[in-house]
Amino acid sequence: METQANSNYENQVIDRFWSDFKQQSRSIMESEPVLADLFNKLVFTCSNFDQCLARIISSKLATREVDKQQLFQVCMQAYAENRCLLENAVADVYAVLTRDPASSSIVRILMFLKGPHVIESWRISHWLWEQDRKDLACYIQSRISDVFSVDIHPAARIGKGLMLDHATNIVIGETAVIEDTVSLLHDVTLGGTGKECGDRHPKVCKGVMIGAGAKILGNIRIGEGAIVGAGSVVLADVPAHTTVVGVPARVIGHPQMEMPSLDMDQTFKGCKSESTEPLCPGIHVKQV
Repeated sequence: METQANSNYENQVIDRFWSDFKQQSRSIMESEPVLADLFNKLVFTCSNFDQCLARIISSKLATREVDKQQLFQVCMQAYAENRCLLENAVADVYAVLTRDPASSSIVRILMFLKGPHVIESWRISHWLWEQDRKDLACYIQSRISDVFSVDIHPAARIGKGLMLDHATNIVIGETAVIEDTVSLLHDVTLGGTGKECGDRHPKVCKGVMIGAGAKILGNIRIGEGAIVGAGSVVLADVPAHTTVVGVPARVIGHPQMEMPSLDMDQTFKGCKSESTEPLCPGIHVKQV
């Protein structure tokens, strides 16, 4: 019964989003007729959100060799077999809407912003990877890299409510994990430290904000509600609810919010220096 109730709620969320999306799309099309063909092809030929999202993704990733219709069918199969992909897509769009002051429309976010295109395309590649269709998953990874300049391995694990702000030059490795409600700015790397195999990439917990240009390397943990400042290089675990900055990164204080990813404050307000020691392996850092 609980599973059925959850499913009904998820469908209601998706249906409400789709209704709002169509209404806003119609207003945009009426005010900007040059976009009429675009909206007719990607929105108003669709009977539900599944088809619309599949058309958006396939239109971005298609080539002469693997055309839009083939990719559209792959997306539709994924959505039919895993409805959570659609719920996650809605959560990702609302994440941008509530965290980015430059984004005031769910239509602009999903139709025109690169971040949602990247993450929803990646979710298809991850679904394929989980279905053991690894070659097609890697092909889509390659197309995401070619089209968006973002490289996310299909085997990585990413939660919902992710915001990729500007979404350029982001690299996320094979064994990386990103939990729900995380915000990443451009030029972030979640990478390894060399040629080691196995579990070798960062684990980013709920509510974390990672600033532009930050490099987080190795099988380390970024604790819940932490901030990694822009341009930082992180080589060891970051305790929950701390702010780190520098090369190598060091703790400078604590965020004012439980979930900095929602606030997006990158000025380190309220942070006072607590340590002059870098966050390096083997160095003890005071826990919250």
